[in-house]
Amino acid sequence: MVTIKHILLALLIVIAGIWAAFYFFESDERKVKKQFVKLSEGVSKESAESPIAMAQKVKSIGSLISESCEIKIPFDSFSGRNTPGEVSAYAARGRSYFATLDLKFYDLTISFPEKGAADVTLTARLTGKLAAGEHVEETRELRCVLKKTEKKWLFTELEVVEVLKK
Repeated sequence: MVTIKHILLALLIVIAGIWAAFYFFESDERKVKKQFVKLSEGVSKESAESPIAMAQKVKSIGSLISESCEIKIPFDSFSGRNTPGEVSAYAARGRSYFATLDLKFYDLTISFPEKGAADVTLTARLTGKLAAGEHVEETRELRCVLKKTEKKWLFTELEVVEVLKK
């Protein structure tokens, strides 16, 4: 005779199996998307953020960057090849100007031109409030290249795409 306990145990085993399949057998596309979620979390800042939380977030940004990352943005001082430490330093400096900061990514289009490489185009929206009180809202189109190294996708190139204005 099958009891409720046996049915619940079987249901729990099936749920655990489904979770394990999704967790351990994620697609490369999902792993790449997770890197953007982590980047968004690292850049974003709350008004009551402690210095320890800030340091952890900045360190997490550096962990997403390959040993040499090409950054191409309109500001010449940031463009060029950068190490994870340099990117973390830029992020810390940039975050220090803001009381609050939020970075969101939209419309991710991911392609895999070769094995172990992902080419991503997306829209990034940065909103925040400067420490001086001024509100900031920027939307940019980005192109990023990520490479897979030891089962981890790392940013190797980031470019702000210039959009033509009417």
